[in-house]
Amino acid sequence: MKWRCTWCGKPHEENDPPCDNCGHNKFEEAIVRESDDTAASRTVDTGTTYVWKCPNCGREHVKNNPPCSRCGNPDLEKTEQTYDDVDQELDTPGWLEVAKPYLPVFAVVGIVFLLFATGIIPASILPGIGTPTPPDAPGNGSAVAGIDLEDTEEVVHERLEAERDDPRSLDAGLAAFAEYQNRALIAIEYDDADPDGVPLSEFDVDCTAEPEAGQVAVPDAGEQYTDEAALGDAVAERLLASDVGDEIIGGSATIEGVDLHQVDGTVYVVYATC
Repeated sequence: MKWRCTWCGKPHEENDPPCDNCGHNKFEEAIVRESDDTAASRTVDTGTTYVWKCPNCGREHVKNNPPCSRCGNPDLEKTEQTYDDVDQELDTPGWLEVAKPYLPVFAVVGIVFLLFATGIIPASILPGIGTPTPPDAPGNGSAVAGIDLEDTEEVVHERLEAERDDPRSLDAGLAAFAEYQNRALIAIEYDDADPDGVPLSEFDVDCTAEPEAGQVAVPDAGEQYTDEAALGDAVAERLLASDVGDEIIGGSATIEGVDLHQVDGTVYVVYATC
């Protein structure tokens, strides 16, 4: 059974007013005609429906009740109602059409992702990502009198490994912790600074207890030593003689971190293990 609006004539599948075309609140049964071949085959004749269209602005009205509600034109023309515009409104746009206005945003996000993925921009600059940035301190952690301090850190680790029975590995998180502590101590001594204290948990270190850490200094390193091996030997000797010497050789620690930083020729070393 088909139904249509008694006002504008639009067909509906169910007797469920109001009309979704004109808002009228009453439906009537549509005329049902049986075909000549069989009574079981039915067609529904809903009849022709009309609207009154403004020839000036094109606004359609369900009644011939001028003037036009949009532009005020005094004449309306009776025209047959079609639903082509409804079909057009129901067409689903493709994903490319929907996404097109946002393509510049996607491009920027993609470029930023590549910069982080390739390491051009370190993830640590983002809050809550990466290890904390060490505080500013005088001097540098790269070299002293042409001696590479990062290579010297590897030498120090090798010298300490030779002194103990159970091996330990260099840990990047613990090395970052040692660097932060080293720069903080230097900033306090030279700049009278007050850097923030940062817990070990911020450095992605898998330790079951607080690490053992200590700082030693090698004065006039640039004048006394000519290469990484000689400076590494001197640093290892001072660390073994320091307060954390026993922890360096014995104990249950499995990882360690070393940081070297020079100021005016003096190399400051922080060692941490857990």
